[in-house]
Amino acid sequence: MQNFYAGLAEILEVPVEQITPSFSLSEHNWDSMAVISCVALIDEEFGHIVSGSELVKCTSVADIQKLIPTATAG
Repeated sequence: MQNFYAGLAEILEVPVEQITPSFSLSEHNWDSMAVISCVALIDEEFGHIVSGSELVKCTSVADIQKLIPTATAG
């Protein structure tokens, strides 16, 4: 999960220390480019494809994690 948080921090252009499950995406560059980058990040880190239409509805990092079976399993 640490690599995912680091990648998400890079996408959103914030320090990795700010990335927590409660982190608000809408307040930090959560746009179409970030969504597409996050699709690629999830595929790379977890081997799971999440659709952009699912991701765009997410408002927090916890919402993203709920879409990733391996992230919620352990």
